[in-house]
Amino acid sequence: PSMLSGGEQQRVAIARALGTKPSIILADEPTGNLDTMASHDVIGLLKILAKQYQQTIILITHDGDIAQMADRIVRIEDGKIRKGSEPYAGK
Repeated sequence: PSMLSGGEQQRVAIARALGTKPSIILADEPTGNLDTMASHDVIGLLKILAKQYQQTIILITHDGDIAQMADRIVRIEDGKIRKGSEPYAGK
């Protein structure tokens, strides 16, 4: 098809951003249009690449399951930092 779905567009945008190997990746809801399995695959890939290329990822999400995959979680409510946590114990 000549048109990409929202999820396909999301994957292309992520691939393009990672292709330049930036030192910092800002990811605003990178899994927002993806199903659960694809979301976990994307986050897993981001984590592998971040470690391999010594990148920092700042990821914004409303998905608690995705947030729990992070090395560190900072919660923001009403424009203020409400809670920060140490690395997730499951790492």
